Amino acid sequence: MPSANTCWLLLIVAGLFETGWAIGLKSTDGFTRFWPSVWTAVALVVSMVLLAVAVRGIPIGTAYAVWVGIGAAGTAILGVLLFQERVTLGKSLFLIFLLIAIVGLKWSSGDANSATEAQQLSEDQG
Repeated sequence: MPSANTCWLLLIVAGLFETGWAIGLKSTDGFTRFWPSVWTAVALVVSMVLLAVAVRGIPIGTAYAVWVGIGAAGTAILGVLLFQERVTLGKSLFLIFLLIAIVGLKWSSGDANSATEAQQLSEDQG
């Protein structure tokens, strides 16, 4: 099983790939453009595989929330930077809240390997 730090690194990269496929959807034009559709699909698969590996050492509820949060925040930020989406005070404030929540989930998750080892121990005994 990967170490806790490796799982968190994989989760962050998975979230970045989620941002990539979400932004890629805009370029696919409803999956009518071949290469943008291929790259979007590749980013989606890579994101899911990395998430699947990361949850071997991070509780699924925490991992999924962080993964979605990274993807949502990254997509919103890139929407502003790449597609000139409007920035409002409310949007900025809630993005800051989202980033705080992501950091808070990581901070409050404790040692991921200890939780996984305890789960495996209980499964072995049951």
